[in-house]
Amino acid sequence: VQLQAYGGGFVQPGGSLRLSCLVSGASWNVYDIAWFRQAPGKEREGISCIRNSDSTTYHAESVQGRFTISSDNAKTTVYLQMNSLRPEDTAVYYCAADSSVIQSNIASQTAYTYWGQGTQVTVSS
Repeated sequence: VQLQAYGGGFVQPGGSLRLSCLVSGASWNVYDIAWFRQAPGKEREGISCIRNSDSTTYHAESVQGRFTISSDNAKTTVYLQMNSLRPEDTAVYYCAADSSVIQSNIASQTAYTYWGQGTQVTVSS
């Protein structure tokens, strides 16, 4: 399974970005895809997840109402639409995948076997 994350960049506070995670080499419907982020000096944080089996989603409280995860089955790509960005959203963002992640572990990096490279998001005026 290979994951390729892209779409990061520099944006002013209040702005928007859309991250993409292209997934290949996997049976798409059995995998749960998550977005994590890691800011300098902080632990990696699970922020959003989508279950491709039934399209259910999860968002951490820190991004609820501002970020939306979605998937395009035809393109085997998962998106993270990030709106109302704040300076504290600055981090390296990673996508990760595994099959049948237990709900209680959905935001835990140890629950995911496959990882893409990170993409930097910087929110600053």
